[in-house]
Amino acid sequence: MRAKLIAGNWKMNLGKADSLTLAHDLIHKIPKHSKAQVLLIPTFLHLDAVAHVVAKSHLLLGAQDVYFEKTGAFTGEISAGMLLELGVSHVLIGHSERRHVLHETDAVLNKKLLAATAEKLVAIYCIGETLQERDAGKTAEVLQHQLKAGLVHLSHDVIEKGHLVIAYEPVWAIGTGHTATPEHAQETHAFIRARLSEILTPELAAAIRIQYGGSVKKSNAAELLAKPDVDGLLVGGASLIADEFAAIVQAAG
Repeated sequence: MRAKLIAGNWKMNLGKADSLTLAHDLIHKIPKHSKAQVLLIPTFLHLDAVAHVVAKSHLLLGAQDVYFEKTGAFTGEISAGMLLELGVSHVLIGHSERRHVLHETDAVLNKKLLAATAEKLVAIYCIGETLQERDAGKTAEVLQHQLKAGLVHLSHDVIEKGHLVIAYEPVWAIGTGHTATPEHAQETHAFIRARLSEILTPELAAAIRIQYGGSVKKSNAAELLAKPDVDGLLVGGASLIADEFAAIVQAAG
């Protein structure tokens, strides 16, 4: 049984005071008995402050990115080891904005994934197609390529320990108000799991959680989570509103 993972990606939003207020509110609004794991992903700048808020709570802490080197002259970068020191357990890798706005390559993302999992961080590896790729009928081709390129050299041991999560985020649905239907999400997640079976093994593919991300809100969360291959949600804008995000978590049971 794959435990649901609901992650709130705050992106480059909220100052320190608002980040702390939101974290406090979510601790109280999200019950401890929730069946889902709940992950908050603030900016790098506020990780330490939010870490102190959630340290003894039932909420987990994630980072929005990581660099693949352990130390060195890499101005502005943050290593997996540094994230661990702050109490971070999960890290996003290859979010669509990193791919399409900041132009990170598959090779760079693979190095980040290997570096993160080597330090026992749970890597949330994001894949997804643009509107242009979708309209051209290239969704399957794009997703298969991103999976193969991103997971190369990843050990089976990492997956067996639960240190890999896949997040399917159709780029055409992020921040646009357009959401893949639950049926489309299920179809695509099933395709991803089938490709994982080929790249890895059927047993490993069955164990990997696949999140959906793309204009998720409380009104569509329950329908998405009801699908057998939707193992959680990667939430953007709705995660900045305590009541909205708490309702999304509640939809997971």
